Amino acid sequence: MTTETDTMALADYLAQGGKLTSPENVPPRYRAELMRLMSSFVDSALAGSAGFADAINKAPGIKERIAASRITLEKADHAERVLALMAEFGTDVSRYNAAHDWAARVGRDEDIGARRHGGDMRLSVFHYPLQGWADAVTMNVLMGTASVIHLEEMALASYSPLAEVLRELLPRERRHLELGLEGLERLVGTARGAVGAALAYWHPKVSQTFGPETSERYDRLRAMGLRHHPNADLRQRWQSAVESHLQGLGLGAP
Repeated sequence: MTTETDTMALADYLAQGGKLTSPENVPPRYRAELMRLMSSFVDSALAGSAGFADAINKAPGIKERIAASRITLEKADHAERVLALMAEFGTDVSRYNAAHDWAARVGRDEDIGARRHGGDMRLSVFHYPLQGWADAVTMNVLMGTASVIHLEEMALASYSPLAEVLRELLPRERRHLELGLEGLERLVGTARGAVGAALAYWHPKVSQTFGPETSERYDRLRAMGLRHHPNADLRQRWQSAVESHLQGLGLGAP
């Protein structure tokens, strides 16, 4: 039986950078927050994969089709790897994928803000539909930049099994971003107007994935060692990286 003293000792341990290594030594509140983080990652990866799958047939060439197929496949694989960790906490993996319609989207002009929508835990940006190849590539660059930053943050998590998996996935996510930038560079010369419209549409939606400037939940996660940098800092890193990417392509910031 866990005593209040044990709980306080564990809180101090985590606050000092301690790590947890298995479901057996994870207390209930920590477990709840960890499962929420993993569910958001898995659901976002599955929804992202399902949404990008539709872009494969819109690709203008074989090189682009291969890139879109790779991203679609590897996003699903990333979800499977983290879902395997959730299974250790009792999640029914066999039913998980069928539990939601990962390709479901709201209307293009709807505004659901940053809130969760529907029954899954995907980030709000993955509730909006892609509209054509230029739109898909532009969204991939903006969200790919955000995904790398999100994963770098999550890879510092105090739950070691999750941190280890995410560190393995980071090179793939960086490659997805590189593929997006290569595709965007080609589009700048042929569909600059469509790229500009897509930047204006997706930029605020991707920005919302970093959450509110101030957050009580962030403070709670930081105390547990599940977060390390405030939302505002991560958003600023993303904004700076996006501006650098766009300037390199001769595009202005949205």
